[in-house]
Amino acid sequence: MDSDAADDGDRDSYVHRPSGEPPRQAETGEEFGTEGWILVGMVLVGFLVVPVAILLLPAAQSVVRSLGLTLRAAYLALPLVPAFLLGAVAVWSALRSRRS
Repeated sequence: MDSDAADDGDRDSYVHRPSGEPPRQAETGEEFGTEGWILVGMVLVGFLVVPVAILLLPAAQSVVRSLGLTLRAAYLALPLVPAFLLGAVAVWSALRSRRS
């Protein structure tokens, strides 16, 4: 039996290119979309806004007290905000991608 004949089915899934040319990823036609930009926004909140807010907490003690928190509680609660937001965006994005 000829081994080349047995491999014909597998060869159909490969794209033949001239030697030396790197393989290219197939075009999907999908855009970054709204979900992507919302995720980028949440990452920016988590990596830029919240750390700056943590640095400014000692100067904003009156605002923290008006919310009914101590400074220690604010230091503990503030990092939870982007964690919950990122989790909610992940669930929303997953559910939205299943619908389409």
